[in-house]
Amino acid sequence: MESFVHLRKGKTPRRLHADLDGLKDDELGRGGFTGRTANLYRRHDPTAYRSVGPLRPVDVLSSELKPSDATDANGGPLLMFSNADCRILLSRRHESMPFYARHVDGDLLCFVHQGDGLLETEFGPLRYSAGDWVYLPKACTWRQVPDGPTTMLMVEATDEFRVPPPGPLGRHFPFDPSQATIPDPAPIDDDGRDEYEVRLVHRDILQGGPTTLFYQHNPLDVEGWRGDNFPFTFNIADYNVVTSDSVHLPPTVHLFMQATGVYVMNFLPKPAEGVQGTERTPWYHRNVDYDEIAFFHGGSLYGIPMPPGLISHAPQGVHHGAPEKARERARRKFDEYSRVDWQVIAVDTRRRLTPSAEVLAHDLGQH
Repeated sequence: MESFVHLRKGKTPRRLHADLDGLKDDELGRGGFTGRTANLYRRHDPTAYRSVGPLRPVDVLSSELKPSDATDANGGPLLMFSNADCRILLSRRHESMPFYARHVDGDLLCFVHQGDGLLETEFGPLRYSAGDWVYLPKACTWRQVPDGPTTMLMVEATDEFRVPPPGPLGRHFPFDPSQATIPDPAPIDDDGRDEYEVRLVHRDILQGGPTTLFYQHNPLDVEGWRGDNFPFTFNIADYNVVTSDSVHLPPTVHLFMQATGVYVMNFLPKPAEGVQGTERTPWYHRNVDYDEIAFFHGGSLYGIPMPPGLISHAPQGVHHGAPEKARERARRKFDEYSRVDWQVIAVDTRRRLTPSAEVLAHDLGQH
């Protein structure tokens, strides 16, 4: 039964996620770290297992994946993971899109891992650069014009992405909307072509195949707009990280945007926990109600570089967390490092995600 009073049985540390005295801290929690919780203190590393079957962690380097837009201007992003609530894709576009796109299943949220360029939208132009989040409302027409090779993580919801409720932080919530870049209208003149192609992006199996609209005028012809439904960019450098000196905070405090069954978070550089005995790395957990995707943008963890572009999938119910060697190093180097310099983008989903064949073919754990 959920209660303010939590029971203790057997050998447990006095403080949560601290002073483990050789035990391994394993959390069995509901509701993505916000519901009922049991902390189990084990003798051995719970991630030290060999997995057979579909419910196993997957790690893949984005640089090894081959979206068709990496080599063909007419190509598109690569589907990596999917469920009924979302699709997670990878784009590595090198050239300008000779067509326009319109995602009609739901909102699109993109993270720019590498590259700079321009997004032409119905609402006006938006410049992007590494570290930017790009939000495109459902059915917004847009076109990407990269300055050079651009790598994007794309999260397409089958619902509406919204800023989460601020809760007790109120107007001090980490995401300050006033720091978002919002486009001004800039209609684009026709360039003389006979037709302008707008590709409707949707789930082919559910909708019966791809759909393309052809206009005799440039579809980005908007002279003005008003309202509260519009695209924007927001750079992670402007995200205010919530920290604690005495306990490693759960991922939920780093929430950026959410849709039904989909939660997007920023794990960014911050002061390391300073109270002696406090565990500075995420505890072992099974996050039993959510699948977890981690996209490593860059940085390091107590002197160990994080592999840029690594994509990690941890299915719900399966143990995951930093390996024991990394935890031991964090304790040993407690006085040497005062900051955590990681840059990790996380996507948690309520329904199980299915990895695509391309992702499974490049799984580092299977080679």
